[in-house]
Amino acid sequence: MLRKWTAVIPVKRLHAAKTRLRGAVPVDRHPELALAMVRDTVTAVLGSSVVADLVVVTDDPAVSAAVRDLGARVAPDPGAGLNAAMRYGADEVAGLSAYRVVLAGDLPALRPEHLDDVLGRVAGRSFVPDAAGIGTVLLAAPPRAVLDPRFGGPSAAAHAASGATPLAGDWPGLRQDVDTAADLDTVLTLGAGRRTCGLLRDLGLTAECAPAA
Repeated sequence: MLRKWTAVIPVKRLHAAKTRLRGAVPVDRHPELALAMVRDTVTAVLGSSVVADLVVVTDDPAVSAAVRDLGARVAPDPGAGLNAAMRYGADEVAGLSAYRVVLAGDLPALRPEHLDDVLGRVAGRSFVPDAAGIGTVLLAAPPRAVLDPRFGGPSAAAHAASGATPLAGDWPGLRQDVDTAADLDTVLTLGAGRRTCGLLRDLGLTAECAPAA
């Protein structure tokens, strides 16, 4: 029987999101870039054949409107930080009876088929490290297992120490989150989603984007 997952993506208010990316685009366009990456991530997640529901945890009105238009649900941010938002979305909104997966909201090169592959490998509470092997881009929990997210800082080591199983595979767009201008350059070579790519092209920051894999 095919598992059906509820995905959860926490998103800060746009004016506070991705502060280390400031300077990659003009200051007044920074919220647009953050929103474009969220929309590309949401589109990829909803394109997965095993994701039945997507909950975006946010208090930003622009984010709420954009992701609802794409087909996601919105839950209010409980206001106690990233991990609290993930726990709320996964363990309370989705519920412990569901298969739950939380993802970063800055994965504009994510491919639906890569998410399908990852979730097909989950046997217990599991995580995917970021491209640097230090952070975490995805944490999954089966029914009856609490999520127990430990995002922030060297979270890959923290998740491993908590008993979660690391998953490895050829998922470059999944593992490449965007914290810096260099990360943004990398996702363009991987094939960023059309909204992220289109915004950067409009700003004259890239001539073209790699085609989606």
